[in-house]
Amino acid sequence: MADETVFRERQFCVVGNICRDVKIAPIAPDERLFHDGETPTQFIVETIGGGGANSALSAAGLGAQVRFAGKLGADALGARLEAALLARGIKSFVRRDPRTQTGSSVALSFSNGCRHFISAQPNNDTFCFEDIDLAVLEGAGHLLRADVWFSEPLLGGGNARLLQAARDRGPRTSLDLNWDPHWGSAPEDVIHERKEAVRQVLPLVDLVHGNVRELNIFADETDIATTLKRLTDWGAGAVVLHMGAQGAGYYCRGDLIVEPSVPVERCINTTGTGDLLSVCMMLLDGRDDIPAVERLRLANRIVADFIKGRRELLPPL
Repeated sequence: MADETVFRERQFCVVGNICRDVKIAPIAPDERLFHDGETPTQFIVETIGGGGANSALSAAGLGAQVRFAGKLGADALGARLEAALLARGIKSFVRRDPRTQTGSSVALSFSNGCRHFISAQPNNDTFCFEDIDLAVLEGAGHLLRADVWFSEPLLGGGNARLLQAARDRGPRTSLDLNWDPHWGSAPEDVIHERKEAVRQVLPLVDLVHGNVRELNIFADETDIATTLKRLTDWGAGAVVLHMGAQGAGYYCRGDLIVEPSVPVERCINTTGTGDLLSVCMMLLDGRDDIPAVERLRLANRIVADFIKGRRELLPPL
């Protein structure tokens, strides 16, 4: 059975968002939240946020050699965030831009398992290809392009340039198809154009990551089997499927392998579990000596430990 020693010294790079997260312990999703009053919770904590930064920290916590490229403001908050990356052994390729401010998100967690993010992230909104030092790719075994929806400059052509640069230099590639904040609010033609921009880069992607709902919406489908086929027909090599309490899946060449989740008696951490699952699968990518079902089992065990609060992968600020 594989154990986490397989992660040690893996070369991993991440390009994505970084911000401050203010996180709360889960609260009941009551109607009273929409009225004047106050709701107590078990804890409120400040951590690094952004799918990219969280993934980099998770990979470093598992023993990988990690590089991170992103954008911060040249302000005190940006300095705190970059210092936290460096303290965990992550090599920073962050650009500090005095023309923007470092952003923050408030991560609301509810006892029914749902989450809601309230964000203001000018640094990530303006992140562009020219902000990326391509030296971040040198020697890397795998590149994660996280937070694909948040930067208009990257969505409008920068993602393709980055992924092609990775293809030219050797790293395998991953794309996290998380929730686009425009879904459900922007006009349909805008949503379609944004989806098409991401679909066009899938031939440059070895692993696509996402949960069932996100992937179905991206593919304009309601059946996950059809969605998985569409993603690979559009060019993606394989799909890592986040299935929540049902576990995790790996789809490749028409076959879907599903491994049940590890039972958790008490949930301490809920935010970042999908990022952690994907990081495990990316660090195991290319390990043909470890069957896909064993990779999923190891990833599920690590995610369960994180949910229980047994792994401190995302340090408080």
